Parts: sequence; C-alpha cells; structure tokens
Amino acid sequence: MLLTEIPTLDAVLQAHASALGRDLTAYRNHAYRVVNFCVAFSSGNAEPLEKAAIAAAFHDLGIWTAGTFDYLEPSMRLATAHLVRAGRSAWVEEIEAMILEHHKVRRCRADPGWLVEPFRKADWVDVSRGFVRFGLPRALVADAYATWPGAGFHTRLVQLSLRRLRTHPLSPLPMMRL
Repeated sequence: MLLTEIPTLDAVLQAHASALGRDLTAYRNHAYRVVNFCVAFSSGNAEPLEKAAIAAAFHDLGIWTAGTFDYLEPSMRLATAHLVRAGRSAWVEEIEAMILEHHKVRRCRADPGWLVEPFRKADWVDVSRGFVRFGLPRALVADAYATWPGAGFHTRLVQLSLRRLRTHPLSPLPMMRL
C-alpha cells in the first residue's frame, strides 16, 4: 500500500515552492516515489518514514535553491539546517549520508542500521523508471508511477545533464559516486 500523504515532505517542499517553480510537481512526485520505494526496502515504521521523507525532500533540492547541478553539498546544508531547527540533530549524519550517497553506483557501506542503502536503491529505482528494481515488485513501481506521474522530472534531468555537459565537459555528472 502506497503512502499518499507525508506531511513532513509536503511541508518542506511547500517551503521551497518558489525555488522549485514549475518543477514543483515533478520534484514532489519524484520525492513521493522515492520515499515509498525506500520504505518498501526498510522496516517502514515511523522513524524510517520520517528520515526518508526528510532525505527525499532535500536530496536534489540544491539544483533549484543553489542553481547548480553540483548540488549534493547545497542539498546537505539545507537538510542539516532543517534538522537542527526541528530538534533532530541526532539524524544529521545519517541524512547527510543518504543525500551524499544516493547516486552511488555500488552498494553503500554506511552503517547497516541506517537508511543510506535503502534510499540509494529507491532513488535508482525511480531515476531508472523501474528498469533497475533491486527486487521491488514491478507492480509497486507501476502503482507509484500511476499515483505520481513523472510530470517531466526525467526530461528535466536530461536537460540539466546536457546543460552541465556543455559547460563542464570533464565533469558532466558531479553527483555520481562509485
């Protein structure tokens, strides 16, 4: 069963709606899909859901708030500031790792009790449009896309990638990690 209302995710995205502009719906849908996939890879109780929601809200946000495709650091700074304001400083290290490692190609070696690896897998499932599923049922991915359509998110990623390639041909995808 998909999670269709995640108040923390919605609140963070609404706070950054002006920066996201016309990409708000596309990014919101991406974040909802990632949270649902992450929860499917984890225990799904309240704390992992809240951590996944915060990480999903901020993981790519630096693209829009800092105006850069080299967005991991700006995204982590935003998440850290949010966590400190929310009294969740104990989560900073894990959430920062979730953001920093979400484009890692190989399995993440972070604390196995953390959500870094489930979050990494969840983002790969979404960015690949379910081509890579890490064992998630095809029906879950299809249901997530039916509930939260791409809304131009993947097209936007291609546009941003091409723009970065033109301006930084030796570093076209700075967010990627082996």
